[in-house]
Amino acid sequence: MDSISRRQMLAATAAGGLLTTTIAAEAQARLTSFKAGDGGYGRQAVELPPGDKVAYHDPKDISEMPDFRFSLDGNTPKVTSGGWAKEATVHQFPISKGIAGVHMFLEPGASRELHWHAIAAEWAYVIDGRCQTVVLDPSGASEINNFGPGDLWFFPKGHGHAIQTIGDKPCHFILSFDNGAFSEHGTFSITDWIDVTPKDFLALNFGVPKDAFDAFPKGETYIQAGAVLPASEALDAPWPKDSTHKFALLHDNRAVRDFDGGTFRLATVDEWPVSKAMSGGVMTIKPGAMRKLHWNVNANEWHYYLRGKGQVALFGSGGRGKVAEFKPGDVAYIPQGFGHAVKNVGDDDLEIVQTWDNGKFEEIDLDKWVQSSPRYLLANNFPGVPAATITRLTQR
Repeated sequence: MDSISRRQMLAATAAGGLLTTTIAAEAQARLTSFKAGDGGYGRQAVELPPGDKVAYHDPKDISEMPDFRFSLDGNTPKVTSGGWAKEATVHQFPISKGIAGVHMFLEPGASRELHWHAIAAEWAYVIDGRCQTVVLDPSGASEINNFGPGDLWFFPKGHGHAIQTIGDKPCHFILSFDNGAFSEHGTFSITDWIDVTPKDFLALNFGVPKDAFDAFPKGETYIQAGAVLPASEALDAPWPKDSTHKFALLHDNRAVRDFDGGTFRLATVDEWPVSKAMSGGVMTIKPGAMRKLHWNVNANEWHYYLRGKGQVALFGSGGRGKVAEFKPGDVAYIPQGFGHAVKNVGDDDLEIVQTWDNGKFEEIDLDKWVQSSPRYLLANNFPGVPAATITRLTQR
């Protein structure tokens, strides 16, 4: 490099350094030249004059409050020879990302064939009739349980199971799954598997001639009609009590969590160790009464309305709120952390099947939060509210 080139390079470097220094100085000047009313920066914070009571936010920055009601029983059913199933998944009910639900009906003698779910655990509440489940876990242990109205079952994700009606009366139940994308059209069914597997594989697997599989169904039977299974012939082979897949929700005192204006029966992993992924139960609210304002800390909440007429008031961040009415056959979905309350606005008891996608049940009530806060804090939070009202809010 000659001397002229070196001088040009040094001059350019010096000019660049000067420019950088000038830009930094101007930026620093801008940061330190604000008026006191602008609030300052870092350690140089100063008091601002009184402004609007609530800071403005552009509604466009906050998503619209989603619809959280869906008519499960108004949806198109999947019908086969032995019964039907109606579902509510995230595909039909977009807000329901964490939990999907199904209403299933089995005729006498019908069975929901042997199957498993790859992406979701299954929680069930029997509405009416009697049925039997068979479940197989990865250890090779199997359990057979018989169910009646008010009983629950829970199958962990991937565990093989089947359901069959007992006696001469239909059986129907509500199923809830801890994945909103789960669909009854996506189960792994035994008839499907046998139908698509080469017969030489099947012959080696079961030790029977290949032509034995000519008589097997073509495609999925799903819910198959069949001869009525008398109650006297229905096997019952439960596992030890602490790990069984069955829970007698309406008869187990551990489930009782009643409240003013209603009853609540709930089974969590604490009462039912097998149900590690979900909690669930049944809430009944008297006419005019309400399950008070609260939010769920660690789970999404799903409702199926069995009886009565209800209203749910939902609160979201950013000043969003929405109220919806529910009737039998409807489902609701409350995203984790959203405040809500459920009110009976009918003349009859409001009865709701509820599930959460967490085995641990955690919630916080708004009135308890207010009652645990100092009155001077509440007076500050609610300017203009009379002291007597604040006192009443804090009374337990």
